[in-house]
Amino acid sequence: MQRLLYLTFVTGLLIVSSLFIVACAALDAKPTLQPTAALPTLVSPTMTLPTTAPPAVSPTDMPTNNTFTLGLDPIATGLNRPVFVADAGDDSGRLFLVEQPGRILILENGKVNPTPFLDVADLITTAGNEQGLLGLAFHPDYKNNGLFFINYSAAANGDNIIARYRVSDDPNVAEANSGQVILTIPGAESNHNGGMLSFGPDGYLYVGTGDGGGAGDRHGAIGNGQALDTLLGKILRIDVNADTFTVPSDNPFVNTPGARPEIWTFGWRNLWRFSFDRETGDLFVGDVGQNSVEEISFQPAGEGGGNYGWRIMEGDECFDPNLDCSNPDLIAPIATYSHDLGCSVTGGYMYRGQNYPWLVGQYIFADYCSGNVWATARDADGAWHTRLVTTFDDTISSFGEDSHGELYVAGHRDGTIFKLTSTE
Repeated sequence: MQRLLYLTFVTGLLIVSSLFIVACAALDAKPTLQPTAALPTLVSPTMTLPTTAPPAVSPTDMPTNNTFTLGLDPIATGLNRPVFVADAGDDSGRLFLVEQPGRILILENGKVNPTPFLDVADLITTAGNEQGLLGLAFHPDYKNNGLFFINYSAAANGDNIIARYRVSDDPNVAEANSGQVILTIPGAESNHNGGMLSFGPDGYLYVGTGDGGGAGDRHGAIGNGQALDTLLGKILRIDVNADTFTVPSDNPFVNTPGARPEIWTFGWRNLWRFSFDRETGDLFVGDVGQNSVEEISFQPAGEGGGNYGWRIMEGDECFDPNLDCSNPDLIAPIATYSHDLGCSVTGGYMYRGQNYPWLVGQYIFADYCSGNVWATARDADGAWHTRLVTTFDDTISSFGEDSHGELYVAGHRDGTIFKLTSTE
């Protein structure tokens, strides 16, 4: 996950630890990962992607809309280090709240259900501040097949695990023993684990991985981010409509000798949160920086194979001149900010909701450490314009999106889930 160590000391490790101990002591279930019974027939949804990519653009700090503000409406409190908010896409109106120590809770009708949807605390480690239960994604056909996927740090060795689970006969409780590991990604160190899972508009599962940890992507001659023979420092694209997974035949490196075929894009340091624009299929990525720059990057719908720069570049600055920072194939970010304004970017969502028409087309993102919140949007000429909108008084670990396109914010420090509001 992001640089949680930085805020852990600042905001009180003892308080957070005590909450974790109390929460874990109250839970008796000890799920195990084991082979599951025969899976229901899976249907991979389809969506027509744009046939032409948007024009290439350069980032700028000139705003396109100075008339709106953003606010937060608390809708759930008392959580233990929440790191994600998800909608199951089943028309139930429920929100699924992911806690880093290992629980998934359900917010339903304005209240958090007392019984966890899933508790995998015994399977994970939080020994590293960026480890734990990090990601959740519901299968696009969850309403019919009841399948969902989680991303966590394995208790035994800290490896990054992608596992599939299914819901029980009770829609508010998962089958704790239905877990099946579909992908294991060994990590070099305890930080830079990525953690994001999301189904794309093509029905495939996209997985974000960090560069293996440490500082400066120090593993290997060119770093994991640039090496195509490792899954670290990548976005992966896999087809999970089978017992384990398969590699889509149109993945960009399927026919590249020595490259891992699961790779969709590369050159990432620690892409903690990314999201698809529900209207266009474009992908927005928040990649956490090293010493000085945080970045938001953009991938037009369906365009895999891109090199997003790390460890050659840190954001829009040259990081390792020995690896050719002038390489024209490197894809520059659409928005950056310096460590004067924060220390760890939290990627957000393109707003496509109905409550605030003036926000439509604004991509909202934040910094974990400072609470600063930005909006970036594209003008008629294709240029991106970014402005600092507000500052929230919490550590923003994640955004979330419901089935109507409304946005939510996870406050990691205080354990609060907020609904994003706006005035014009």
